[in-house]
Amino acid sequence: MVNVPRLVIAAPASGSGKTTVATGLMAAFSERGLAVSPHKVGPDYIDPGYHALAVSAGSGGTATRPGRNLDAYMCGTGLVGPLFAHGAAGADLAVVEGVMGLYDGASGQGELASTAQVSKLLRAPVVLVVDASSQSRSVAALVHGFASWDPEVRIGGVILNKVATDRHERLLRDALDESGVPVMGVLRRTDQVAAPSRHLGLVPVAERRADALTAMRELAGRVRAGCDLEALLALARSAPPLDAAAWEPALESAVDAVSGARPVIAVAAGSAFTFSYAEHTELLTAAGAEVVPFDPLRDESLPAGTRGLVIGGGFPEVYAPELSANEPLRKAVAELAHSGAPVAAECAGLLYLARSLDGKPMCGVLDADARMSGRLTLGYREAVAVGDSALAAAGTRVRGHEFHRTVLEPGAGAAPAWGLVHPERRLEGFVRRGVHASYLHTHWAAAPEMARRLVERCATAVTAEV
Repeated sequence: MVNVPRLVIAAPASGSGKTTVATGLMAAFSERGLAVSPHKVGPDYIDPGYHALAVSAGSGGTATRPGRNLDAYMCGTGLVGPLFAHGAAGADLAVVEGVMGLYDGASGQGELASTAQVSKLLRAPVVLVVDASSQSRSVAALVHGFASWDPEVRIGGVILNKVATDRHERLLRDALDESGVPVMGVLRRTDQVAAPSRHLGLVPVAERRADALTAMRELAGRVRAGCDLEALLALARSAPPLDAAAWEPALESAVDAVSGARPVIAVAAGSAFTFSYAEHTELLTAAGAEVVPFDPLRDESLPAGTRGLVIGGGFPEVYAPELSANEPLRKAVAELAHSGAPVAAECAGLLYLARSLDGKPMCGVLDADARMSGRLTLGYREAVAVGDSALAAAGTRVRGHEFHRTVLEPGAGAAPAWGLVHPERRLEGFVRRGVHASYLHTHWAAAPEMARRLVERCATAVTAEV
């Protein structure tokens, strides 16, 4: 049974200010000495980085909780509560930032993976962030519509964003008095704290930590001044107990095959590789691995004793010249891969293992070349492992997510990583020796056997010393 007070921060549409409000509240409540657990609905990697920074900034650097994702599509509805309970253990308050509009979910699949569905699974009250910049009395109709659309979704309050003047605020408040949904905050247009964006959204925290920290403190002050924190905390505390046992990575990954020394699995990190789920490291560790981060932009060798490699998502296209210039590490990665050691690469990792990226030499593990394009590939996917690999047994079914503006030619090798089956059918990715490389992002909490399999292969593989 979970009794953590909790709020879901949602909006009628993307661009309304969810991230501004959610991160500001995380920082403001952390400043008050509360242990705040940050969460994000959906597969997004970037917002959780800002969430973790908000908690750290608000606590003066003493809190180190990672931002965690709650994705009902990738992980299934049955794991949302347990993953929440795992992440929020010991917290005084959990703040969950929604995705897109409140009722927007996986395309063509009703409420699946929507913020509304997650709020119901968590039995959490919703605070609706409304961009009020171009309306006055109509705001009441909008809020009434969202509050009445699904009676199981409890909208407990509204925060008005981008309000112009005192008169504008009075008009909005008067209109909302008739809706029965209380106004719990007002942020003025001049209160906006900008964060730089580029082709896939916000620039990750890892690339601008000092500036982001300054902005976060400013944002916390403005949210604290504009929002009724006591009313919001009271709303969070009104959430009923949640009947969910916390997800346990040790139970999910417990194996007998790993004995003796813990195999070292190097995990790419740094500014070029910022996309990862906290649960992946937890699963690898629970399965018996020693997880050691390294930075492909700075480190010229892999960690001592590396037996396996995980290269997740990020922005190698932004750092292609620097990654290419680090020839010693590219050579070390290629030697490890050619030795047959297990290598799991997703999206950015796929590009790094390619022969080239925008004309810059990469690791050359895969006979493929990558380049930036003007087309965004985005969406949930269902996939089946085509053959056996270090990551998945043939026939393994997963749900994942694609999010990139690059193209790889060819897009699949002689032994593909996945056969995509929904919403389109195509072969994708590469399996070669111990390498499993693909554009598809997966969440291993939904398939812990993949982490277990990777560690087992690392424990038994005979690899060259690099």
